[in-house]
Amino acid sequence: MAIDWGRAVIGQLDFYWDHHLRPRLEGLSDDEYFWEPVDGCWSLRPRGDGRWRMDGAGGPGVSGPFTTLAWRMTHLSVSAFESRYRAFFGGEGPDQWAPGARLLADGRLPGSADDAVTYLEAALSRWRDALRALDADALGAPLGPKGGDFAEQTMGELVIHLNRETMHHGGEICLLRDLYRDRRVRAGVGDDARGGDDARGGDDAREGDDAAEGDNAPEGDARPRKGDQAQPPLLHRQ
Repeated sequence: MAIDWGRAVIGQLDFYWDHHLRPRLEGLSDDEYFWEPVDGCWSLRPRGDGRWRMDGAGGPGVSGPFTTLAWRMTHLSVSAFESRYRAFFGGEGPDQWAPGARLLADGRLPGSADDAVTYLEAALSRWRDALRALDADALGAPLGPKGGDFAEQTMGELVIHLNRETMHHGGEICLLRDLYRDRRVRAGVGDDARGGDDARGGDDAREGDDAAEGDNAPEGDARPRKGDQAQPPLLHRQ
């Protein structure tokens, strides 16, 4: 029986979001959203005009420090999903990273945990809905000029790349939630001190190997770095 690869890769993202990551975002507080577990984290910072600045945004070739939930969720929402949706389905350009860079520069970013969950859910939903309208020919077509350095890669390969990005950063998000919860349990603070499933936030899906992928250094929007040539080229840039 022939495999419908388009349906399979979109279904993979659906399953991960619906049954793993989205349930783990329940109960996220503003304190946890902005929690900096170590000194020198990258995060979202108030700009002073009611908008927000994302640390390290737009720095090609830079491997940054540890990042907060605010940084990781905004990276997924803006740099991964919203930027690609606007480039390939919204007519914006000149490439797949420019729309996200404009959004980050504008600074209208989610400044609270509730807003961040809503923003991420909306960005991912737009991307998924657009993908469902693509047939096999469209998924197999090259990205073209909007692909930038990856113009010859196909839309299907980009979809697979963003699935990996979601699971990679989703695992990091879930791990940070576990660390924050356990920190509060040890301190005997609030409802989290009860421990057990009630303190998990979500469906008890701990991400396991996804949380340990790489060295936990954020990939940002960096161009390919020296020494990375042995890896698949589409994985280099967010």
